[in-house]
Amino acid sequence: MKKITYKITDPLGIHARPAGLLVKKLNQYVSVVIIEKDGVQKNAKRILSLMSLGVKQNETVTLIFEGPDEEEAAGTALAFLQENF
Repeated sequence: MKKITYKITDPLGIHARPAGLLVKKLNQYVSVVIIEKDGVQKNAKRILSLMSLGVKQNETVTLIFEGPDEEEAAGTALAFLQENF
């Protein structure tokens, strides 16, 4: 299992366009990816689940990766978060 904690700096928080791109990137991997905010966990590979968390600027999320390609998936996700959120 691999975990990444990231503080969202985008003024719009996690919003539709980049969230859709993140979901698309995560779905390239076999690993299960969970996103957690304030103790609530959702499937990060589903756009509606991701958006339902309502993540705003300056809030922190944790991504949890579990599977055979978790290291690669985590690296891709972290790079995407840093570039887009």
